[in-house]
This record gives sequence, structure tokens and C-alpha cells, in this order.
Amino acid sequence: MSVYTQLVAKVLFPLHEYAKGHGTVAIRREMERNQWRRPEQISARQVQRLRVFLKDIGRHVPYYRDLFEQLEFDPESVSDLSALNALPLLDKTTIRSNSDLLRADNASSLQSFNTGGSSGEPLVFQLGKERISHDVAAKWRATRWWNVDIGDSELVLWGSPIELGSQDRLRLIRDKLFRSRLLSAFELSAAKIAEYLDLIAAKRPAMLFGYPSAFSLLAEHARRSGKRMDNLGIKVVFVTSERLYDHQRQLIEQTFACPVANGYGGRDAGFIAHQCPQGSLHITADDIVVEILDEAGRAVPQGTSGEIVVTHMATRDFPFVRYRTGDVGALSASSCSCGRGLPVLASVEGRSTDFVVAADGTRIHGLALIYILREMPEVSMFRIEQQSISLTKVSIVAANGFDEASAERIEQGFRQRLGNEVSVEIDLVDSISAEKSGKFRYVVSRVTT
Repeated sequence: MSVYTQLVAKVLFPLHEYAKGHGTVAIRREMERNQWRRPEQISARQVQRLRVFLKDIGRHVPYYRDLFEQLEFDPESVSDLSALNALPLLDKTTIRSNSDLLRADNASSLQSFNTGGSSGEPLVFQLGKERISHDVAAKWRATRWWNVDIGDSELVLWGSPIELGSQDRLRLIRDKLFRSRLLSAFELSAAKIAEYLDLIAAKRPAMLFGYPSAFSLLAEHARRSGKRMDNLGIKVVFVTSERLYDHQRQLIEQTFACPVANGYGGRDAGFIAHQCPQGSLHITADDIVVEILDEAGRAVPQGTSGEIVVTHMATRDFPFVRYRTGDVGALSASSCSCGRGLPVLASVEGRSTDFVVAADGTRIHGLALIYILREMPEVSMFRIEQQSISLTKVSIVAANGFDEASAERIEQGFRQRLGNEVSVEIDLVDSISAEKSGKFRYVVSRVTT
């Protein structure tokens, strides 16, 4: 660690967080101690904290005060994590309908945030300083797993309008001090991608952070143009906010000659899990309880896929209790060889809308269709949209060699998986835009089951 990085990590950033009224430094230190405890110790601490959290929101949050009374639910009786089964699931519609009632009567200095709305209408919610501090601390801890720290040079490729709309003079000064530079993921034309690659080559950052789809576009452009990016000394590429596909990981790692560290979470649900150098997605169990539920809302065995539901215990000001993420994943029954006692997510398979539905009603992961297109060099970019059981549309940016036979291969491959009676419409386009949030989704299904 350089002298300047130590100055930022140990002095400047702690002062920055202190000035904002955040307890980030102390929380991160406690998290780093907690990660090495045995799994049963971490679980016991979760139960204790869950009990305190539920007692607090039962007193101060009108929505939960009324709900606990109706259900005759006593937080004091919570003795294990299964006590959450007595409470209903929380979804975006409920939050929108009860926004005022979900705010604690003793809350102060709340900030409004919203999701990107990639799966529909954006969700507007509020976060207090406790939640923000814990989320920053969780990300900071995971960053240090990879032998980089706050103050090491970083380029961030991001598309959130919150971040990109906050570039005032104070923030620019802060980012310069912390050696972090924000690049827009909203416009990724060939010219802009080439500009970003030149900037990365010139700056030689210690780490990159952003969307996997954005970095895979940069990597693909570098590969095609013959631009070397494997001699820059980049230590790690952190990716989050989208599903990381195997082909993206391989391409990014080969191009930048460093590992890709996957992170899972969202602005609403928090930083749920981070990948360690041994490859495991460790759940932020210090703050978050993860449940994997089937379509009936019942817990499924470890290793079985279901919807990821989270309870974030640093959200007393505006609680997220049994919050439905809309994502599909599974818990692991195994611990990690890194020695951390934090539980592990065996997989995160994407949003429920990343699955398509065959004509016979079978749910199929979008990868079944994605791999058809990924194997075709004459397809540069694509987006699959299942509009109904009987109609799937495919937008394609064609590369050299795309012809009628290519289109026929796509149609036949899709029908083999979705059903022979399904209509497959192919639309050749000049470009495919990211979503309003800056994210990119290969597959979107409008079919509900």
C-alpha cells in the first residue's frame, strides 16, 4: 500500500465520513473482526441483532407497529431466524403504498433514493445514515479482500443518474483526493469506448468498478482493435448491479489480465454479497438475513433455487423486512476455503424476468437462448424480449456474415427451446441502448407465471 493510499484510507476518508455523520470506519473494523468468526457465532449474532431490530421498528415505525399488533407478533420472542416466517413479504407495491408509514417516528436526516426502474416503475425509498454507513463499510471490507483500498487509483464506469448528477465542485475535489474518476456508462458508442480504453491505458488504475456489460463491451472492443490492456497492472475489476455471465468474466479477465470480483446487491436491498479471491459470494450477514423462497413463500433447501428475500437490519429509519428482490438464487451448504465464516450464496441466477416461459409453461433460464446467439460470430450485440407465450422478439446488431441462414438458425434454435408454434421475430438494428439506469439486459420476459 502506497503512502498516499494509507493517507486516504486512514486519514482523509475517515475524516470525510466523520464530517457526514457516518460511523463507517468503526463499522468496517467490526465487520472485519466478525468475518473470521465461526458460522454458528455469526448466526447467533444475527439472531440477537434481528431481535433488537424488530423491537425497535415495532416501537417507532407505524407500519410495523400496527402489523405486529395485528399479528400478535412479539419481537422479544425471536430466538432464531425462522421467526421471520411469521411476517409477510415486503414488495415494491407495498412500499409505494405505505411510504409515510414506513418512516420511523424518530428518524432524522433521511435521504431519498430510487432504483433504476429496469424491471418497471422505479421504487422511491429513504435511507438513513446508519444504513448508508453500513453499506459503505460492507463494500470497503470487500474491496480490501483484493489487496486494494480506498485511495488506490480507480475508474468507475457507472450509469446511475444519482451519481452522474452530483458532479459539483466539492465532489470533484473529493474524487480527485481519493483518486477515483467516474465515467458515464450511458453512452458507449465505439468512439466513447475507444476514449475510455485510452484513458484506462493512460491512468493505469489499480482497480476498475462498474457494470459487467459495460466492461465486456470495452474488452471486446480492445480485442477487435488489437489494443493491449493486459500490461497496465490493474489488480481487480469489481462488477455489480447486473448478472455476471461466464463469457463476460472470461473476456474481461483475459483482456485486463486480472481477476473479476463479482458483487451482488442493489440500492434498495443493500450490498447483499461480495466475492472473495477464492470465488465464494459471501453474504453480508453482519447486516443482512437472506432467505431463499419458493413461489408459495416457503423456504427451500440449501442448493435449491428460489427467490432471494432479504432483511436489512441497518434500516431502522425505513425498514426493509423480508424484501422481495425479484432475483433468483440459491444458498450454499458449504463454507469457503478462505476461512471466513460468512454464509455463501451458491448462485445468483438473475431476475425472475431473466427467465423465459416455453409454450408448455416450463420456465427456462434466458441463458438457453443467449448461448444460441453467443455462438454466432456474425451477431455483434443482441437483446431478447419475450412479449408473450407465442411471440419472442430478437433485436440484433449484425456483424460480417449475417444472412438469411443466420436468421433461420436463430429461429430454429429458439423454437427448439420454446416450442415449434412460437413466433420468433428478428429485427436488425444499428445499435442497442442500455436501460435508463445504464444497465444492459440480454433477456427480458413480459410473461408472468
